[in-house]
Parts: sequence; C-alpha cells; structure tokens
Amino acid sequence: MRRASDADRVRLNDTFAELCRIESPSGRERACADRVSEELRGLGLVVEEDGAGAEVGSDAGNLLARVPGGRPQSILLCAHLDTVPPLAPIEPVVVDGGWENAEEGILGADNKAAIAVIIELARRFAARGERPPVGLELLFTVSEENGLRGAKAFDAARLSSEFGYVFDHASPIGGIVVAAPTYDKIVAVLHGRAAHAGIRPEEGRSAIAAAARAIAAMRLGRLDEHTTANVGTIAGGTATNVVPERCRLDAEVRGLDDDRVAEVVTEIVDHLTDAANGAECDLDVTVERQFQGYRSKPGAPHIVAAARALENCGYEPHHLVTGGGSDANAFQSAGLPCANLADGTERNHEPGERISIDALEGMLEVAIALLDAAAEVVSS
Repeated sequence: MRRASDADRVRLNDTFAELCRIESPSGRERACADRVSEELRGLGLVVEEDGAGAEVGSDAGNLLARVPGGRPQSILLCAHLDTVPPLAPIEPVVVDGGWENAEEGILGADNKAAIAVIIELARRFAARGERPPVGLELLFTVSEENGLRGAKAFDAARLSSEFGYVFDHASPIGGIVVAAPTYDKIVAVLHGRAAHAGIRPEEGRSAIAAAARAIAAMRLGRLDEHTTANVGTIAGGTATNVVPERCRLDAEVRGLDDDRVAEVVTEIVDHLTDAANGAECDLDVTVERQFQGYRSKPGAPHIVAAARALENCGYEPHHLVTGGGSDANAFQSAGLPCANLADGTERNHEPGERISIDALEGMLEVAIALLDAAAEVVSS
C-alpha cells in the first residue's frame, strides 16, 4: 500500500493550520471556499461552484472538483467548509502532540481536518502526474452545521460516483457510521396577552408561563436507546413589569426509527397545545424535517471498502450507531450510498477542541488506502 511521505505530512499539517485560521461559520464560508478553490485550481483541477449559497443563506456555494482515475468508476469524498460560530480568534498551536486553539474557542478541526486531507490527496496525484486507482469527485459543502443545508441543496445527479465518504464523526479513527438518525425540528410560538405586571396582572396571559408548563410536561433527554428529545432555546417577554405576550421555543427530536420520532414529536406538540389552551394563549407550531436517517448493511460495498482500508492502515474497524447527522444523511436520502468515517477529532464544537497530529496524518493514510480498497470493491 502506498504511504504518505514526510513531505506530504508536513504539507498536510501546514494546510490544516492555515484553514483553521480562516473563520468560516455557517453562512460566511466565502473566504474558506476561495482558498480551497485556489488550491485545487493551482493543481490544474476544474472547480465548479453551484448556486446553493443563495438558497441556504450563505455567501458561497458548494464546490465540486474531479480527479480522473485509473478506472471508469469514481467515489465521492466530501467535507464541509463551515464551522460552528467561533467565539474567539483561532490560532492553531501544537500542544502535547496535537493541534489546539491557543485562544478559548473552537479549533475548527470539524471539518477543516477533512478538507486538508482531501486537498493533500488531490496534491498527491496532481504533483506526481499519477491517476488514482478510481476517479475522485471532491465535494466541499456549505451550511452543514445548521442542518446539512448545503448538501441537501446540492444536485446529487451531477455525481457519477458509486458511493461516497465524509470524514465527520468526532471519535477515534476506526469507526464507520452504519446508522444515523432522522432529525425533526419543532418551532413553537405562544401568543398571550400583555398587561402591567404590578397593576393588572390578572388581565394578562403569560406566554412564558404557558411555555414553562409545556416544557415541564415533556419527556426530554434520552428517551430510549435510539431516541432523544431536547428543548434548546426559549425566548420571550419585553420587561419585568409586563406580562409576556409572546414566547418562542425551539426543540428537536432525533431517532433511528421514523415512527418513534413521529410519536415523540406528536407528544411534544400535544403538551404545547394543552399548555396553551390552559393559559388561554394561542399557539403557532411548525415541524420541519432537518434530515432523514439511514441504516447501511455491514456488507454494503462502501462499508466493506472502508473496513478494508482501515485494516490496511492498522486500525480496528468497528461499526457505529450515532445520534448525530452529517452530509452522509443527505447523500443517502438522494440515493448515493455514503458512509461517515471517524476522523479522530476530539471535543468538536467546544473550546477545548483538538486533533492529534497522529490522527490527522492517520486520516490521510486511510484516505489513500480507501482508494485502493474502493478500486477492489468496484472491480469485484
């Protein structure tokens, strides 16, 4: 199996640090998209940008590039350009063998590590004038962190790949996600009646009190092995001396069983309705499916290829069932088999986010091995 050289590893780390310094929260990916496009075009690749930005509220669209392979079949490698909002400047530093942010904020390894790996993979073949064992379709999406919006807006009919991979599960390398949840978002707005809280409180109808009663009645947290529910935000009112006439809450339900998700969503909406009626408030509620869940068979070609690549790199492959979504959900829904692979990042979305140099370089080795394993699978 071909291995990454010392020069490949140095470039990989340099690229990763450079990308992390480019702030790219969801909706503001332009600078990162331009840097990725510049790098790929410098390798002689054609980079196409779609119009997803306008559709999802971003200043950039999804980027697609292709690398011809030694076989007619192709596979997709995907990473997302956006991060959660950085609450501090990002200055990558190496501490105890791993990349961290010197400031009290996210590093951006989710998903800059995967972007750096894919770029280095493209460099590997462009610089040497070699063709990869299979063709590569390289996709960089926007607005993944706020509901996979870029991937859902991407026209999957543009792809010719047999199957695809994202590197976007924050756990030790070796994990292959074979099941990911359906995710429904619930937005409820309760409308009461304003009144002076010290003079005429009996004339008011508190939307906040109604929302509180509804939340108190809900079952939240881990409801069973594969189902969770959460109320993430609640906001309302104008002043302490005014009975609040409006309150909004945002909730979610995730689960591997669609019927179970629907059951819990209905239960939450029922509690909201009962609380609103009891407080003589009006209720506006919407339920939106953010993404559809999926299950992959262990013997599916893309799962087999991933396990083979991991084994060839010295990792113990194992199957994961996760409560988090990724762009893989969007591609699976579009009919393209896609696996989310563990990328070795730690504490993603947190100020202590980090990735070890070993994990970053190991991900590159796995990506290289993945091409050989995919070529074997699609040829069999």
